[in-house]
Amino acid sequence: MSDKPRLGFLGIGWIGRNRMEAMLGTGLVEVAAIADPSHEMREEAAALVPDAVVAETLDELLTQDLDGLVVATPSAQHAEQSIRALEAGLAVFCQKPLGRTAAEARAVVDAARAADKLLGVDLSYRFTNGMRAIRRAIASGDLGQPFAADLVFHNAYGPGKDWFFDPAQSGGGCVIDLGVHLVDLALWAMEWPEVVKVESHLMSGGKPLADAATTCEDYAVATLTLGNGAVVRLACSWKLPAGKMCEIAADFYGTGGGGLFRNVGGSYTDFEAFRTAGTERWHAAEPDSDWGGRAAADWARRLASGSAFDPEAERLVEVARVLDAIYQR
Repeated sequence: MSDKPRLGFLGIGWIGRNRMEAMLGTGLVEVAAIADPSHEMREEAAALVPDAVVAETLDELLTQDLDGLVVATPSAQHAEQSIRALEAGLAVFCQKPLGRTAAEARAVVDAARAADKLLGVDLSYRFTNGMRAIRRAIASGDLGQPFAADLVFHNAYGPGKDWFFDPAQSGGGCVIDLGVHLVDLALWAMEWPEVVKVESHLMSGGKPLADAATTCEDYAVATLTLGNGAVVRLACSWKLPAGKMCEIAADFYGTGGGGLFRNVGGSYTDFEAFRTAGTERWHAAEPDSDWGGRAAADWARRLASGSAFDPEAERLVEVARVLDAIYQR
């Protein structure tokens, strides 16, 4: 009998299978059960883990002898499914967003604390070489006092599944889909300063968003004023005529220099980072492409080492509160 933590996977489309492979790659966990309502998805995942129990629902997974659950289902289900797993004594790794609102995120974190179980969310850009180098530069004081950050995530197309365009299922449009990464990166890189003011503008189809409860925004800009006086500007979009697949950037400026994180040539996977001083710039980290599963692998390693509830999970609620403020709810 293996002494590795036994994992269940709920939702095994492309992203679920990718994170499964990343976790298996650590050699520290085993996939004991998989579930998805799609027969096709179940067949594709079963080919990767032929010894796993194959199911259709969370109820079936919870009858297995599991140590952890990986959730990769539509956003409306994340909070409820995560809470059920935590209350059943399982650690949880969830796709973003953890909840559609701060109240939902708060409920999941409270459940994890009560169960004393490890909770992780797939905020994968934190694990890129470039963002880690910039965060170290900020923490060490190499950039001086940070006073501004500009972050963008623009797509030349929108999501491929209908539920993304229903606010009741998704929680919102491009802000909760893409902007969640930008808010998280800005606050994480700057060591979680207090956000004292949020201003935002949401648009749909080139016009101001009339009703966020019924329509998803496809373009958004927001300005966060921080307690330390710094200002963060965010912009994200779906279906922007950007002339390339996507534009992703996170630029941080301080009194002693800058740190720039950029995707390469419109790629979703290739990133580079630079340090700047005046008109000069130099590479801050090796170009990075193999980063997508690192957050999942990190959670698997921590679970295998016996990690329980981590109070850093409270940061997930802070990010969700900023998203609520961007949506003015």
